[in-house]
Amino acid sequence: MKSLVRELVKNKTLFLMISPALVFFAIFAYMPMVGVYYAFTSYDPNVGLFSNEFVGWKNFDFLINSGALWNITKNTVLYNLAFIFIGNFLQILCAIFLSELPGKWFKKLTQSIMFLPFFISFVLVGAFVFNLFSSENGAINTLLVSLGFPSYDFYLHTAPWKYIIIFFSTWKGLGYGMIIYLAAIMSISDEYHEAAKIDGANIFHRIRFITIPLLMPTFIMLLLLSLGGILRGQFDLFYQIIGNNGMLFNATDVIDTYVYRALAVNFDVGMGTAAGLYQSFFGLVLVLTVNYIIRKTRAENALF
Repeated sequence: MKSLVRELVKNKTLFLMISPALVFFAIFAYMPMVGVYYAFTSYDPNVGLFSNEFVGWKNFDFLINSGALWNITKNTVLYNLAFIFIGNFLQILCAIFLSELPGKWFKKLTQSIMFLPFFISFVLVGAFVFNLFSSENGAINTLLVSLGFPSYDFYLHTAPWKYIIIFFSTWKGLGYGMIIYLAAIMSISDEYHEAAKIDGANIFHRIRFITIPLLMPTFIMLLLLSLGGILRGQFDLFYQIIGNNGMLFNATDVIDTYVYRALAVNFDVGMGTAAGLYQSFFGLVLVLTVNYIIRKTRAENALF
């Protein structure tokens, strides 16, 4: 305790600077954790938090036995893995190509155009998707009919939606991620490239042996941060594109949309909290596990 007080007095200015962040997380991250207790109760809105009937693991048993837990976990993990690896691959590729472009104004214009979708609301993305794939007046079905082909009801078939969702998620985040990697590329000293040119390395050799290896710390950091939310399914993306279409839930339902329906539609607070707790717990375990593996293999790139 004395050492803590001594540290506070010694670095009081620094602690004062981070105090707003500490207060923010205390109020909005740690105080709400009391609500985790709902996961083990049969929720009744007419009584207080600790007056609800304690049911132990009953909510978790229902999730497991109903089969919903496996399906929403599988969908959430697979979608997020696709978002992470396809997204990062394309972001790195675009950043490298853009960094090698000679025209300054063309480069800036391209950055701006690619960055623009990041600021578009998912509500607008959902409306755009509906106008593309609607069975009645959608642009794609209108084109199919005009070419003499039968229309295809996208909202009755699950097969196309995994590709549609991955495409729009990647499209929306491509510019933002590309800017991060482009900043990392700009921080690479020109001396590396000048030395490689003297040794006879062409542009492809420089990208392979200089740019990509020096981007790996940035990629690993972003990977670890993304893995922390791998069990979070981008609720706004899935809800705005799929909505409450039960025909597509088998292929598109993720933990976030399941929790939303449990709370807003079924008003089953206990079940929704149980799913949310499961989501957070395994996200934490995954981050700790992957960080441990990276610390053992590439200690300088680990988060902690």
